Amino acid sequence: MKEQVKDKRTAIMEAALKLFTERGFHGTSTAQISKEAGVATGTLFNYFPTKEDLINSLYSEVKGELSRIMGKGIETESTFQDKLRKLWSNLINWGMDNQEEFLFVGQFCSSPYITKFTREEVMKEYIFLHNLVDEGIKTGEIRDFSADLTIAMFYQASRAVVNLILDSDPSQDENKVLEDGFQIIWRGLAKK
Repeated sequence: MKEQVKDKRTAIMEAALKLFTERGFHGTSTAQISKEAGVATGTLFNYFPTKEDLINSLYSEVKGELSRIMGKGIETESTFQDKLRKLWSNLINWGMDNQEEFLFVGQFCSSPYITKFTREEVMKEYIFLHNLVDEGIKTGEIRDFSADLTIAMFYQASRAVVNLILDSDPSQDENKVLEDGFQIIWRGLAKK
């Protein structure tokens, strides 16, 4: 029975991700989500009382997954620069491998439909980024910029790189674009 519940919830979340990304919040009705998920509209409301609840749950899950992927393997890197490069690589590769999720986060990261509570809860999963920036500042490897600004610039630059790779000629060397993007970020942060 629990498997069936999980499957319906998962189907609803996957349908919502697809439709919110394609049509936006206002362009997507709960009836469309239910139809795409293959469940009754009443079933959707059993899991998510409102469309706002659904989008906040989806945002929380996608951002949670992203934080876990971004931090994967960082602790095995020996230098701060290598840790930052690993974080960068994880983020870019996640964006290329999870295009709907990547687009969803970009679309809804500043959306008024994502509640303050959801944003605050999600940010708890990103404390490791603040700690990493603080580490780089304390060791004198990067400039003493605001951690929030540094993280925002890092993320926005990653969006530009992922979009460039996805929209470019398939013969383009993705690893070179990934590394060139990192070098632009690194040179902007590093103390000379």
